[in-house]
Amino acid sequence: MNARLRIYAQLTRLDRPIGNFLLLWPVLWALWIAAAGVPDLDLLVIFTLGVVIMRAAGCVINDFADRHIDGHVKRTRQRPFATGRVSEREALALFVVLCLLAFGLVLLTNPLTILMSLVAVVLAATYPFTKRYTHLPQIHLGLAFGWAVPMVFAAQTGAVPVVAWLLLIATVLWATVYDTMYAMVDRDDDVKIGVKSTAILFGDLDRLMIAILQALMLLALLQVGLHLEAGVAYYLGLAGAAGLFAYQQYLIRRRERQDCFRAFLNNAWLGGVVFAGLVADLHL
Repeated sequence: MNARLRIYAQLTRLDRPIGNFLLLWPVLWALWIAAAGVPDLDLLVIFTLGVVIMRAAGCVINDFADRHIDGHVKRTRQRPFATGRVSEREALALFVVLCLLAFGLVLLTNPLTILMSLVAVVLAATYPFTKRYTHLPQIHLGLAFGWAVPMVFAAQTGAVPVVAWLLLIATVLWATVYDTMYAMVDRDDDVKIGVKSTAILFGDLDRLMIAILQALMLLALLQVGLHLEAGVAYYLGLAGAAGLFAYQQYLIRRRERQDCFRAFLNNAWLGGVVFAGLVADLHL
């Protein structure tokens, strides 16, 4: 039983929490903005648990979609599907259970949030299959990761104002940045097996395109700040984020696998820096 649980933990990436952080930071940005710095405790718990559960569900359906591919990619060849330690039926059952748990949490909110959650499930379930048909799966991932942002506003305020959509745009751009770095790790393998990504699409212009996306993400967050009439602390957070983006550019300068992965991981700190500036600004 314990061995089976360990396999499920690997399948849901509970042993690799980076994805939880990347999902959670925009949720926290949205919750603190929507609640003017004092979010409802029940919503904080609901959305935090929801992030962990839906990220786990997304990992399961991703591995199901890639079950015939992961064995041919250096980074993923030891995953449960690639090594035959989990069946298709098990994975699909686990995905359904996780989605039902997440939906149970959403039922504790309001009708608008419940309705919007249906879009979240569709985005999460379809993302893994997009890499077969488009070079832009990173944008789809950004929408899947970022859809919680308008859901947070709907739950906290009963409406989805303009600032929520600005924050969603920032989240999509950010996800495209860090997932392109992530895709750079697997680019050689992906080209061989026919998997598509922005890393392949951008080619030799990858660093330039990432820099443009980084600038656009900061511009979107700048627009959020202007909309909120934010103070110095918020913009210091953005300055810190800009510094971390510059560091990430330094890391990927040679396009080496390990350094690209380090740049991807660094985004967990970036989300925290933006959040720190936002919280400081709201409470000053």
